[in-house]
Amino acid sequence: MAAAPIRGLRNLRVIFTCLLVLMVIGTAGFHFIEGWSWFDSFYEVLITVTTIGSSHGPPLSEVGRGFSVFVIVVGVGLVFLAIGALASALLEFELRKFFGRRRMEREIGRLNRHVIICGAGRVGRSVARELVMKPAPFVVVDNNPEKMQKLDESWLVLHGDATQEPTLRAARVEQASGLVAAATTDAINLYIVLTARSLNPKLKIIARASEEDAEKHLRKAGADIVISPYNFAGHRIAQSFLRPNVIDFLDLATASDRQMDLELAEVRVSAKSPFAGKTLASSQIRQTMNVIVLAIKKAEGMHFNPEPDDRIEAGDYLIAMGEPSGLRKLEQLTIVD
Repeated sequence: MAAAPIRGLRNLRVIFTCLLVLMVIGTAGFHFIEGWSWFDSFYEVLITVTTIGSSHGPPLSEVGRGFSVFVIVVGVGLVFLAIGALASALLEFELRKFFGRRRMEREIGRLNRHVIICGAGRVGRSVARELVMKPAPFVVVDNNPEKMQKLDESWLVLHGDATQEPTLRAARVEQASGLVAAATTDAINLYIVLTARSLNPKLKIIARASEEDAEKHLRKAGADIVISPYNFAGHRIAQSFLRPNVIDFLDLATASDRQMDLELAEVRVSAKSPFAGKTLASSQIRQTMNVIVLAIKKAEGMHFNPEPDDRIEAGDYLIAMGEPSGLRKLEQLTIVD
């Protein structure tokens, strides 16, 4: 969501357009009234509008002096308007920055069960775009101004070093549900994971690893999941050759820009859910919501292709596929406070 344009800048564009028109009219006026060359006429308008004075050329005729008065009044008025508009634009810009920071700090201060994205590079921005589609609350943390400028203005952002405790506390790491360490180097990600794990032992941490040896160090530091974009890309390329139709199906089902009315989702079954304690057949999930349960994630592991008499227990995760409306209804019935 783009910010509203600054009013002073709009006024400046109008004023400079008027000044340009005045320069053209003034140059043509002196040229035809006094018979001066085009350059001498332009020079006369320029020094008149900028209040430098008048040139020491031939004296002006009576008509020329009257026209000069018009150029002086209009030109000087426009110059002072331009100065005022510029000052207003600078003041408005600074006020927007101040109040924008205060508003963002208040919104970050209210975050709970959110995701902290450490790193505003390509990986971090991609994660943020996916969370926006959910939608899920998140805040992006980075200390690189150039990268921060590439972020969407509607996102919550925090400028700071994610390896430092004060920065992560400002991002409410104690109240967060997850953290993504997506900095450009493995060393920075390692420090982020160590700091975040010390502040919130229950935090789910997903880290990016560039080097093969970095995965074990990140896991020892406290990362729950370590993902290498390069290994993932290699696997994806190979699977595109070996199982192209499977890859196409997964892309359609998990893409952010839905090309077909189908989604994959996971939902946690709460203790108060009407499905808790029922078998898959008696829950009537497929019949009433047009949703297929592909797997049930239990404490002991993943149970693929569950049978109709498999029981759904509180704390289980249902891996389901279906239309978005059916999945939303399933979420409402499984996640019951």
